[in-house]
Amino acid sequence: MDNVIEFEQPKNERLNWSTIIALAVFHSLAVVGLFYFSWTNLLAAAFIWWFAGSLGIGVGYHRLLTHRGFKTPLWFENFLAVCGSIALQAGPLSWVTTHRLHHAYTDTERDPHSPRRGVFWSHVGWILKGTAQNHPVEVHERYSPDLMKNPFMRFLDKWYWMTNVVIAVPVYFFGGFDMVLWTIFVRTVWGWHATWLVNSATHLWGRVRFESGDDSRNNALVAMVTWGEGWHNNHHAYPRSARHGLAWYEFDWNWVQLKIFEKFGLITDLYAFSIEDDVKPIKKAA
Repeated sequence: MDNVIEFEQPKNERLNWSTIIALAVFHSLAVVGLFYFSWTNLLAAAFIWWFAGSLGIGVGYHRLLTHRGFKTPLWFENFLAVCGSIALQAGPLSWVTTHRLHHAYTDTERDPHSPRRGVFWSHVGWILKGTAQNHPVEVHERYSPDLMKNPFMRFLDKWYWMTNVVIAVPVYFFGGFDMVLWTIFVRTVWGWHATWLVNSATHLWGRVRFESGDDSRNNALVAMVTWGEGWHNNHHAYPRSARHGLAWYEFDWNWVQLKIFEKFGLITDLYAFSIEDDVKPIKKAA
């Protein structure tokens, strides 16, 4: 594409105080929530985490909206985007643009969360300073023109945080403030760090199967806490593949769900790279 605006990291990275304060409040209340443990609270938080982290981030934001690994009706695409908003990791437009930038400039100065700037930076520091996920319209139009055409995605991108308010109200009347602490604050903080581990840990530690041209790794522990998103070297080698766990021992719960959705006719054109078709040189485990 000629005459397009390229992404550049800002030279002067000012602190994003609104983000810093929000993270401090959520982490503090998550710690408070741990003192109100109950199996009911844990199950409620886990249930909502499935919607937010698996259906929302893994299946919706990542494998559908970012990489278009399958097709689905617009109503179901919008539903998955709503699920993603529950994770409080930004709206769909901001999240997708950031992730497409990550793939375009992986592990370089233009990568929004390159681990070459340090573990802390790639894990959480990148959202505390500079652009983070607050991209100008020109960058969204350059990297996410498909989502820019959807009015609902633009609306949700602005008001994504409201989904947690909608959830918190009935949760409060059903289980009280201690359940709100678990379903909103403990669950959100857990989900943040799980996703951030994909940005940090899977570019630093793990096994390398494919020569992907970057530092991506397959990390089984990260895959366990992200519903299958930790098979990151596989993903960077074949980003469009909606299947990330390519071997029998690489369990990928998000892929299992996609196969179920396909059986029920909710999705079509489900693309999965098969390792038997690989023509790239395979690198020995690091």
